[in-house]
Amino acid sequence: QVQLVESGGGLVQAGGSLRLSCVASGSIFSVNGMGWYRQAPGRLRQLVAQITSGGTTTYAGSAKGRFTISRDNAGSTVYLQMNSLKPEDTAVYYCKARLRESARPTYESDYWGQGTQVTVSS
Repeated sequence: QVQLVESGGGLVQAGGSLRLSCVASGSIFSVNGMGWYRQAPGRLRQLVAQITSGGTTTYAGSAKGRFTISRDNAGSTVYLQMNSLKPEDTAVYYCKARLRESARPTYESDYWGQGTQVTVSS
């Protein structure tokens, strides 16, 4: 069984910072790309940032220059450092990992965390 667990969300004032973490655990053979998405009330879930196993990063326009995605050397933990937060960043943030389970090492699929709430007050 594979689990993705996010942490680090909370309430912060505009201009403040938060650091989100997501740990993938369980019977994992390998982890490929990992990323952060967010979903605000009444909106579709959208990509914030993603990072490949080789360290290549991609950011949504709204995140460029303010957010930084990174992952640990083991490749099973991904972080999102969020600076200069704005009220429009308020959303539930979800972690996604594309990985292979140990029981099915030739099959790659996406797994999602349960989400962590980020609220930015003005």
